[in-house]
Amino acid sequence: MLQTVYSSLINVVVAGGTALVLWVGATHVLAGTLTIGSFFTYTLFLGFLVAPIVQIVSIGTQLTEALAGLERTQEILNERPEDQDPNRRVTLHDIYGKVEFDHVTFSYDGSRTVLHDVSFQAELGTVTALVGSSGSGKSTIIGLISAFYVPAEGKVLVDGVDLSTVRLDSYRTRLGVVLQESFLFDGTIGENVAFSRPSASEEEIMRACRIARVDEFAETFPDKYDTIVGERGVKLSGGQRQRISIARAILAEPRILILDEATSSLDSESEEMIQHGLSYLMQGRTTFVIAHRLSTIRRADQILVVEQGQIVERGTHDDLYAMQGRYFDLYTKQQGLQNNLFLAPGEGDAAVVSTENGGSGKNSDGEVSPADALRLMRGEVR
Repeated sequence: MLQTVYSSLINVVVAGGTALVLWVGATHVLAGTLTIGSFFTYTLFLGFLVAPIVQIVSIGTQLTEALAGLERTQEILNERPEDQDPNRRVTLHDIYGKVEFDHVTFSYDGSRTVLHDVSFQAELGTVTALVGSSGSGKSTIIGLISAFYVPAEGKVLVDGVDLSTVRLDSYRTRLGVVLQESFLFDGTIGENVAFSRPSASEEEIMRACRIARVDEFAETFPDKYDTIVGERGVKLSGGQRQRISIARAILAEPRILILDEATSSLDSESEEMIQHGLSYLMQGRTTFVIAHRLSTIRRADQILVVEQGQIVERGTHDDLYAMQGRYFDLYTKQQGLQNNLFLAPGEGDAAVVSTENGGSGKNSDGEVSPADALRLMRGEVR
């Protein structure tokens, strides 16, 4: 706003001053009281006057930019380091991995509640899957487990200890996170994998790369594991970045593992191979999985269906599927048992369900009813 005001002001001064000098000078020349040479001299004086004014305005613009940058710098310098929080005094020397949400309520801005009275337990060595529509609160739950936020009400407990009182350096060293958007630093492939445990030996790094299938593409580069990946890994594909992120988590040997769409950027063949590595990684660890492809979480010990900040259903895949509730709707839609929006009724290889009266099992719009879809999934009809 200040820059706009300054620019408008200088335009008015220059244009107005030029017009004034031309009008006054022309009037005196016509009246014979001013020579042409004197008029030319005053015009040059006008140019000398305008140049400093323009410089003054540019200095003002630089000052406003500098003040804005100074304000942001002061905000960063005034931030209190997390480990200097007086409430965080508990040091976790060892973590077994039991995680519990005790009536947790959370809001980002203090006005709109994102999570409403969420309670659940994740025992050591179990896999907890979080499913639901976008914006339902799944990533917020993961953020609370990662100690990025503190609940407004309730507690997040790790091995019975309130996470809001724990020193973060003693907790996050035992936490492994594989996010949907993998972040890589401007270094080599080996350095990015070793970031989670800098003291790891080269043999341990190579082992993690083999499990995550990083060796499949790293060995093809001229510099192999010394290949520079670029800022944020711009020189690699999305799937390659995600494999490095998985290898980093494997090397960390965490007690609590978080997988947020960890295989979303992989093709089917690569995903199948990496699933074996993830299966190894999840052994004996408390694992939390966010997956929109529900076929990847069928073997989870418990599935939490989150909608509008609340857990509306919980149980195993078989239990939730038999309930024919929200999870059933999500699963059947992904399996293509409802009307394909890209095909007109009657086109494509639509599933035809035989019924007792010899009908097709479809309604008038060509859709398969949920009851017939369930019978088809169970193999009761063909």
